[in-house]
Amino acid sequence: MPSVAMYNMEGSKVGDINLSDAVFGAEVNKSVLHQVVVNYLANQRQGTQSTLTRAEVRGGGIKPWRQKGTGRARQGSIRSPQWTKGGIALGPKPRDYSYTVNKKVKRVAMRSALSSKVAEGEMIVMDNIALEQIKTKAVAEMLSKLEVASKALIVTCDNDELVVKSARNIPGVKTAFVGCLNVYDILNHDKFIITKAAVEKIEEVYA
Repeated sequence: MPSVAMYNMEGSKVGDINLSDAVFGAEVNKSVLHQVVVNYLANQRQGTQSTLTRAEVRGGGIKPWRQKGTGRARQGSIRSPQWTKGGIALGPKPRDYSYTVNKKVKRVAMRSALSSKVAEGEMIVMDNIALEQIKTKAVAEMLSKLEVASKALIVTCDNDELVVKSARNIPGVKTAFVGCLNVYDILNHDKFIITKAAVEKIEEVYA
């Protein structure tokens, strides 16, 4: 059973917390992690890019010159793809890039991502993150005392508006709550800062 140190907002260690083997001590499956990350990025694509075909470009209704006798290659429109300002052949059109991944695969990926953070010593458990008001300085000081100087993901049990708004202006820092946690965000941040209540919620869902 993995065990990590638990800190308060002052950066002081207040004890240790034992984590579930099934969630935070699982074998890291890199193949599944790759599959789920690629799926997440594909689902984020808007797919709104569009180019004009020769039928959609304005103009080009008349034949540029007669078919024979000019010595030049035959042409039917000045909006053909080989012409400057002509249409685009085989260009992108609006499409949906999203696809689904099996739920069991997603669960394995989530366990692998969480376990990798514990194994690499990048997980920091907080006894609680309580703010009295929206104040960026409070979160910045907390990160400084925890010696977090790189990209960090702060996870709370529920959607805490005070934490979200206090951290949103800090470069490299992102907030999330257990209900919207995803594998990409976990892997994309160097430090995984999570409250004790959020750990218990994750163990309840994924154990």
